[in-house]
Amino acid sequence: MKKSLLLSLIAAVVVLASCGTLPQPGKLTVTPNPLELKGGKVTADIAGTFPAKKFAKKGVLVVTPVLKFAGKEVLGQPVTYVGEKAKENGKTVNYKKGGSYSQHCEFDFVPEMNACELFLRFDAHKGKKVVEVPELKVADGLKTLPEMAKANDNATATTPDKFQRIIQEATEADIMFLIQQANLRSSETKSAEMKALQEAIKDAQNAERKEINKIEVAGYASPDGAEKLNKKLAEDRQKAAANFLKKDLKKNKVNKEIEGDITAEDWAGFQELMENSNMQDKELVLSVLARVEDPEARENEIKSLSSVFPTIKNEILPALRRSRLILTTDLIGKSDDEIRELAKNDPAALNVEELLYAATLTDDAAAKMAIYEKAAELYNDYRAYNGQGQLYFNAGNFAEAGRCFGKALSIKPNDPDVNFNAGLCALAVQDLPKAEQYLGKAAGTTGNLDAALGTLYTQKGDYAAAKKAYGKTASNNAAVQQILNEEYDAAAKTLDAVAKPNATTAYLKAIVGARTNDRAAVLANLKSAIAQDAGFKARAANDIEFAKFAEDADFQAIVK
Repeated sequence: MKKSLLLSLIAAVVVLASCGTLPQPGKLTVTPNPLELKGGKVTADIAGTFPAKKFAKKGVLVVTPVLKFAGKEVLGQPVTYVGEKAKENGKTVNYKKGGSYSQHCEFDFVPEMNACELFLRFDAHKGKKVVEVPELKVADGLKTLPEMAKANDNATATTPDKFQRIIQEATEADIMFLIQQANLRSSETKSAEMKALQEAIKDAQNAERKEINKIEVAGYASPDGAEKLNKKLAEDRQKAAANFLKKDLKKNKVNKEIEGDITAEDWAGFQELMENSNMQDKELVLSVLARVEDPEARENEIKSLSSVFPTIKNEILPALRRSRLILTTDLIGKSDDEIRELAKNDPAALNVEELLYAATLTDDAAAKMAIYEKAAELYNDYRAYNGQGQLYFNAGNFAEAGRCFGKALSIKPNDPDVNFNAGLCALAVQDLPKAEQYLGKAAGTTGNLDAALGTLYTQKGDYAAAKKAYGKTASNNAAVQQILNEEYDAAAKTLDAVAKPNATTAYLKAIVGARTNDRAAVLANLKSAIAQDAGFKARAANDIEFAKFAEDADFQAIVK
């Protein structure tokens, strides 16, 4: 926007001409005008001209930008212009030719600047002669759209509990057989392993919170000898062990079917034993397993390894002649009702996973907070502090949220979810360096990292990077970026696709309407925004986005 400015007049005052005539006004350009918020700063570039033969050779002109808002003012960096023979330092203006005037001003943004004006303040003198020059308004209003890209438009990331209603436990026992035999030996059926398995079955049958999930018996044969013989050995060993176990189940009144399986030639077990052995030249054997697939050819080649086969025969193969008995037990955890009750009246009776799970069973923020506080007290678990931080963040208490996230990070510094949340918290208080630091450690978070980075880039003023980060995200913040990039059709579609539209969604739709001269959209969406959040009434009344509607009676009726 261009505006006439009597810089020539000021120059004439500096000249202190006495002829009574005044030069023509110069032209002043302020870019942008209205002012715009970008990267947390309010900036403007002002340019104009000094006419020829009007700037006194010993004159001095100091120009200071002043941003005025809410009864306050902030001074920008002054620029000094001097005549050719002035003793003071500054930018020299040639008397005969005149010269150009340019000035960059920059102010740190605070929310009160939403309604502001930019002035130039002058100090003009020649020697000791000082002339009072009225300050001049050069820009009116500030577009603060980037400020609407809020950190809390992003959902925080939850560090999940590991509560499982049913936890499975396995108890195993092996019954070993002699070569080419399938008969049970009492030394095997009375082994410590077997006794432990039998006791586990009894316990699972009788315990209140245990159930037998399944019982399996598998028969195996070592991979030496004929395949037909090995298959029969594996079957017979499976049957022998299963029949023995059936008698024990019947004795203890356990009504559970036994699942069976066989492995005729246990090459997998053979390889595992070889890998875990300290046998000399075992790599030769492992290389055979890797390159020879045919079982018979593999067996023959291993037997030909005279340096190792005797050891294999005596130490490895006997361990593969077995039946394996496996009991799978379900440990049944507390019901939701039990957990709710204990969380309220006796939280110490819950383990940390149960207590954290209890917080997911209520939508009441106060109840959740009480649970997280107790979990932090009892277990000092980082997830409890993260949960507290999430609640504070959602309530807009960013100071307490930051404290809680910091506590969580002191316990687990590299957790991606907590770093993500700490990044959002830093964004909320405009600490962009910290936000970038935390979000840089959030890879793998359950939160929407791309959207959070889009918010960060928007606040930094890098709208191209923000666009790339948001991708196809449908959120208020993504729409802010699209409006800033003047992609109004895309912004309208994004706002229509927001999953949970709110007052901000409607207000942004009104801004799109204003920028595309859609009066009906402006009025309808402002009504909706104010109905959801009355605070938008005062904002709209002073928002430069709606300047062209300021005199519209229907607009005035909405915002007054």
